[in-house]
Amino acid sequence: MSVVDFSLEGKVALVAGGSRGIGRACALAFAENGADVVVSSRKLPDLEVVAEEIRARGRKGMAVAAHIAKVEESTNLVEKVKAEFGRIDILVNNAGTNPYFGPIIDAEEWAWDTTMNVNLKGPFILSQLVARVMQEQGGGSIINTASVGGMRPAQMQGIYSVTKASLIMLTRVMAMEWGKYNIRVNAVAPGVIKTRLSEELWKEPAVGEAVAKRTALGRLGEPEDVAGAVLYLASDASSYVTGETIVIGGGSVA
Repeated sequence: MSVVDFSLEGKVALVAGGSRGIGRACALAFAENGADVVVSSRKLPDLEVVAEEIRARGRKGMAVAAHIAKVEESTNLVEKVKAEFGRIDILVNNAGTNPYFGPIIDAEEWAWDTTMNVNLKGPFILSQLVARVMQEQGGGSIINTASVGGMRPAQMQGIYSVTKASLIMLTRVMAMEWGKYNIRVNAVAPGVIKTRLSEELWKEPAVGEAVAKRTALGRLGEPEDVAGAVLYLASDASSYVTGETIVIGGGSVA
């Protein structure tokens, strides 16, 4: 075995929000490093495409549609994974939404509730369910997708920023409480990554160029940039890391 072990051989990963973007990149990175992978989101057709990509890499892939902010759907998701694979070693809470761009003084209640439900309540519910499985099997790794917006307010994305700041604190609380079960809980905080969720910040070339200039590396991030850090946190290479948030922003915070 390598001194630094990034292998996920024999492990089972569940990626919530796994149909595209960062979630898809993480799912494929896991498969390429030996894990069987379950991807979940609300739309099954998109998930089936990713599951087939996982199987093409020689691993077992399964797609399960679920709204993770609904207890019954998350419970069903976890039960299906247990029935198929018998364990869950890795959970990535990547499902997220950002339906409102604008000042919080004009935000309506629906925007607050929707963003909180998906970005914070969902990871809380699913992590709780999966942690019980991990507790029984002797441990595991949970990775939450936060944002640099959770470290400093993102312009015109105030509610989103609040949810991601809360997710960072939830990560720390879970890490503190669940370490005794050998469950590690960490987060990644991406900057502007070229995904559908963030396209308002980069789809116009001039806007995207302006954002890129605010990074030390002079470019926007790609989903694979995040997947590398998530792979590290999922593997035994990070066996003494918990309660941490890794910023993946090309130097934008610096």
